[in-house]
Amino acid sequence: MKPIGVQLYSLREESKDDFGAVLQRLAAIGYKGVEPFNLFGMSPSEFRKRVEDLGMVVCSSHTPWANRSEIGEVIEVASELGLSRAAGGFGPDDFKDLDAVKQTADTANALVEQLKPAGLDLFLHNHWWEFQELDGEPAYYHFERLCPEVKYEIDTYWAANFGARDPVEEVRHFKSRSPLLHIKDGPLQEKKAHVALGQGKVDIASVVGAADEDVLEWLIVELDACDTDMFEAVEASHRYLTENGLAEGR
Repeated sequence: MKPIGVQLYSLREESKDDFGAVLQRLAAIGYKGVEPFNLFGMSPSEFRKRVEDLGMVVCSSHTPWANRSEIGEVIEVASELGLSRAAGGFGPDDFKDLDAVKQTADTANALVEQLKPAGLDLFLHNHWWEFQELDGEPAYYHFERLCPEVKYEIDTYWAANFGARDPVEEVRHFKSRSPLLHIKDGPLQEKKAHVALGQGKVDIASVVGAADEDVLEWLIVELDACDTDMFEAVEASHRYLTENGLAEGR
């Protein structure tokens, strides 16, 4: 079983009030890792120490993004956080047609080369627009062929594109290059909130089972929005994964 992390974007509102308390509660729940999107005033080294003092690790990071920040800053922060990968992601217009996909691929390949001297890989996080059909297949498939060295953090909920795609098949398609998976659940309807794992329409067990166990390193829980208490949903998601033997907590 793979260890469980949590994307801290899920708890962005709670983190504004007391980021340290959020980290403490996640450790108490039993999460093994955290994936920040914002350090809320801490330096990378301070954040890493706080996390490790609580018995967790920084499993990945969405700050800073390689395609939005100066590459030197990206390398420095990743190093201080103890990471081997830097994150990136692109918007809807970057996948709107084949020309846009080619331009996006050129950008990603350039970032790969810039990160190499520092020993860092580039990984990309997706939303639904990468899985909209373009010339007979998802736009991400065209991109993937043009970027042979890019790694992926497949967001398994968005990969379903609100039911237009099978997330199990998408995880299987990208499994050889996906060391990270975002695990989330929901109604697969646009503008509808996510729910705790096991309470929505996603077959979580099949999604996890479609990954390559020799490549996958972390399952990372994320709920972009939730109609119930977010911390309760985050805790219930951890419980669902551990009680069903799908992942390992602390």
